Amino acid sequence: MAEKINSTFEHELKRLEKRVDALVRVCDQLQDENRSLKQRQDVLTSERAGLLQKNEQVRARVEAMIGRLKAMEQGS
Repeated sequence: MAEKINSTFEHELKRLEKRVDALVRVCDQLQDENRSLKQRQDVLTSERAGLLQKNEQVRARVEAMIGRLKAMEQGS
């Protein structure tokens, strides 16, 4: 009887150990994915900042051209 209880306990312990190992693997995968996503977010944030800056430069140039065109119209 005690041997059967011991065997059952050992079996449950091994099953639990496998589940814990699986959870550890999932946690490791999630940490890797999270790290990768954070790096990608940093890249995208940097790209966005660059695009916003270029957009602002283009807007300023267009406004300057519009101003010159208006000045030319008034001079004619």
